Amino acid sequence: RKPYGERSERKPFDGERKPYGERSERKPFDGERKPFDGERKPYGERSERKPFEGERKSYSSDSRGERKPFDGERKPYGERSERKPFDGERKPYGERSERKPFDGERKPYSSDNRGERKPFDGERKPYGERSERKPFDGERKPYGERSERKPFDGERKHYGERSERKPFDGEKKPYSSDSRGERKPFDGERKPYGEKKTFGDKPEGRYEKKEKTVGSAKANFGGDNLFKAHRPIEQSEKWTPSYKLDQYKDSAPKSVQRKMVASEKKNAEVRLNRYIANAGICSRREADDIIKTGEIRVNGTVVTEMGYQVQPGDIVKYGNKKLNREKMVYVLVNKPKDFITTTEDPEERKTVMDLVKNACEERIYPVGRLDRNTTGLLLLTNDGELADKLTHPSNEIEKLYQVEIDKPLTQEHLDLILKGVTLEDGEIKADELAIVTPDGMVVGIKIHSGRNRIVRRVFESLGYEVLKLDRTTFAGLTKKDLPRGSWRFLNEKEVVKLKFFK
Repeated sequence: RKPYGERSERKPFDGERKPYGERSERKPFDGERKPFDGERKPYGERSERKPFEGERKSYSSDSRGERKPFDGERKPYGERSERKPFDGERKPYGERSERKPFDGERKPYSSDNRGERKPFDGERKPYGERSERKPFDGERKPYGERSERKPFDGERKHYGERSERKPFDGEKKPYSSDSRGERKPFDGERKPYGEKKTFGDKPEGRYEKKEKTVGSAKANFGGDNLFKAHRPIEQSEKWTPSYKLDQYKDSAPKSVQRKMVASEKKNAEVRLNRYIANAGICSRREADDIIKTGEIRVNGTVVTEMGYQVQPGDIVKYGNKKLNREKMVYVLVNKPKDFITTTEDPEERKTVMDLVKNACEERIYPVGRLDRNTTGLLLLTNDGELADKLTHPSNEIEKLYQVEIDKPLTQEHLDLILKGVTLEDGEIKADELAIVTPDGMVVGIKIHSGRNRIVRRVFESLGYEVLKLDRTTFAGLTKKDLPRGSWRFLNEKEVVKLKFFK
């Protein structure tokens, strides 16, 4: 046996090296296989190992042989200083050098080393026992009454500057609870824990909790209080206000009162397909298919008639689910750029429904359209009657746009737009037109037509390129307190104006 770590000389390889991973062909065995006739041992049992009969040497670093010093040329990076050969006496691994004994004076550990502690020679009282408390014999003033404060007539110092503190040269007394005076025992009537003290009868309605008007699900929509708060796109709370329009009936003009009465009668009876759609199940067209299949029951009877009128108090069921008409929802959005005015998009682009996805549970849809690059006001609702009114050309709903064009608008073209411009689908003229900026490149236009891309087509027909288009007013609604990309619910007064005022 050679000492541990000593290698035999390795002969250099002088054969042909093959690429890494390529194996040489293994020749098949074509000899005669003989059966095994020996004794088989159980799996895992080893054969007996023969004991080592040679001379074992104790492990030592000396057994590795003499190490010759390195006398070659050192290369850059990681260059080491020349290592001198060790010429001393090597000790066996693990053997320590002799430790010198401590020949000083050792003192036993004791708390006395911290300094001399004087013994307590006073009288010790039992733990928790208080000394006698002297009674207070002075004059007590009513709680909250302050003594008269004398005016300060000295010299005021700068804030933060402290005056010199005089040392206390009197006699210091030990702190004791006796200095607080004698405490009188409580001889009144004790009330149960948690019962609040009342201070007489409250005037009726004076201390009622007020409902919040901004940013709360309990917002008060009555009176002239506009719901001005906007909610961000990521708002997760879904809540819709309950509109009570009857409070405006008595104060409204006679013509408006007649419209409100007619609307109530009209909504008292409603077609079955509209009732299903208002319940949030599906659209009216899809509701017709559901009615045909006989899945709708009214007061326990299957109804397949298309024009069936649902009366107030009727119970309508779809399978085992009872349907309730959705309450009307009116959401005003300040549409940003690059949002499409549709409920769905097959190309998975952003739609205005993404802006109001957390507004309510009811199925709402946009009233009218704004193209992808146009910004501004857009109304979304589930009130089909109002949507028809706002989009029908005969009602002439006014819209105000701010237009930015690529060059100044001439006076000739301004007069032409007010007089009327002929387009491929007919003549169109603006109700009002005004130049907003001194350079004439920002224009305000009021128009009541609802044709597709009508404002852009008017200016493009005269040779202008519309750079920006923003709808600032729609049917009397404005963008006040409504940032871009945000939405808010309409208040009751706004709904009444939209529904019953022309």
